[in-house]
Amino acid sequence: MNDRRDIRTLTLDELKEWFISKGDKAFRAKQVYEWLWKKSARSFIEMTSLSKATRELLETHFVIQPVEVADFQKSKDRTVKNAFKLFDGKVVEGVLIPTHTRMTACISSQVGCSLTCKFCATGRMERLRNLSAAEIYDQVVLIRNQAENFYQTPLTNIVYMGMGEPLLNYKNVLESIEKITSPEGLGMSPQRITVSTAGVAKMITKLGDDEVKFNLALSLHAANDVKRSQIMPINDSNSLDALADALNYFYEKTGSRVTFEYIVFRDFNDEIQDAIELVEFCNRVCAKVNIIEYNPIDEGEFKQTTEPRLKAFAEHLEKNGVIVNIRRSRGKDIDAACGQLANKNKAATGTSPSA
Repeated sequence: MNDRRDIRTLTLDELKEWFISKGDKAFRAKQVYEWLWKKSARSFIEMTSLSKATRELLETHFVIQPVEVADFQKSKDRTVKNAFKLFDGKVVEGVLIPTHTRMTACISSQVGCSLTCKFCATGRMERLRNLSAAEIYDQVVLIRNQAENFYQTPLTNIVYMGMGEPLLNYKNVLESIEKITSPEGLGMSPQRITVSTAGVAKMITKLGDDEVKFNLALSLHAANDVKRSQIMPINDSNSLDALADALNYFYEKTGSRVTFEYIVFRDFNDEIQDAIELVEFCNRVCAKVNIIEYNPIDEGEFKQTTEPRLKAFAEHLEKNGVIVNIRRSRGKDIDAACGQLANKNKAATGTSPSA
C-alpha cells in the first residue's frame, strides 16, 4: 500500500488511539513505542514481543523508513565519515569522531543547506528538504553502533554540526533531541548534546523561551559584521548586535554558556586585530571559544592558517581571559569537510548536488 503512514510520526497517545480503534489494548502502543525509540527497531518483524497478527496489522497500515549507510570512510585518526541514504534516495552525512575522552556523533539536520557559507562544501548544495525527527535519530543510532562495533566504546556526545541549519528545522530537531534524551528513547543526557547554528537570532530567542537543556554553539568565524557577511550571508539579516541580544537572552533563560566556533582562515581572520575583535565580542556574551583548524574543500578559496598565527591568536584570547580550546582538523585523509562525501555520492549516482 502506497498510502501507509510513517509510524514514527505518531505520538504515543496517537498510537494508543489507533490500537483502541482496531479493538486492541492501549498498552500495545507502549510496546510498539518502545521498539521504535528505545530498541531502535528498523522493521516490524523485529518486534518479537508482539504477536504475528499484530505485526502483520502494523505492516498493513504503517511503514518504517530507516536511514541506511550508503558509504563510509575510515581515517587513520579513526574518524568515520558516513554518507547516509534516506528513504527517497537523498543523501546526508554523519561523522563518528573518536578522541581519548569522547566518542562523538556529528549529525545532519537538513538535506543540503540554504545559507551558502563560502567555506562549506554543503553551502554549494541547495536545501532540498528538512530531515524528520526519525531521520535525525537514525543517524545517532547508526553512529552509536559504529562506535561500539569498531571501537568497543559507547557513544558519549552528539553535535548537530553536519549538513543544514538546525534552527531552520526547529520542530524536528527538538523532537529528535526529545527522542534521544527521553527515558523512553535512547536516554542520553541533554548536556551531552550541542546544537550549532550559523546564527538565526529569533530562533535562538525561541530556544531561550523553550528553556532547552542542551548546549548551543554559534558558528562565528569573524567578530565584525563586514568580514562575517563576506563569508556568511546570513549575517546580513542577523547582525552581531542582534545575535548578542539573542544569545544573552538565551543565557538568561537557560544558564547555559554559549560556545563560539571560530575557524581560522589564512590571511582572512587570523590576525591579532581579529583576535582583539573576538575578545570584545566575548565581553558582550558569556561564551567560550573553540578555535577550529580549517579542513579545506576542493577548489575552495580559503586555506588553513599557519601554526605560528594559530598559536598567537589563541594566546591573545587567553591573555584576555577568554576560555579557549583548539580543535584540530580530523579525517584529513578522507572526505571530512562537511558536504564532501555527500557530493561524491550524488555524483556517483548521477545526481547533481543542486538537483
